Amino acid sequence: MSKKNEEPEKKPKVNKELEGFDVSIDSFGELKSTIDIDKINQFLNNNVDDKKLRDREDLDDLKKGTQEEE
Repeated sequence: MSKKNEEPEKKPKVNKELEGFDVSIDSFGELKSTIDIDKINQFLNNNVDDKKLRDREDLDDLKKGTQEEE
């Protein structure tokens, strides 16, 4: 019989805004998250460069609009 190396699960380093974020899949195959999906989308809109939107002239206005909605 072989032994498996059981190491404690290490948590990855995350942005302070997403601290405590965890995703799991329940028995029905649905994703369960500890943070609301709208908050995750807002974080991604503000912090991730979207290739499809790079050439838009109103990109800065779009980003400002998502921050004002808070």
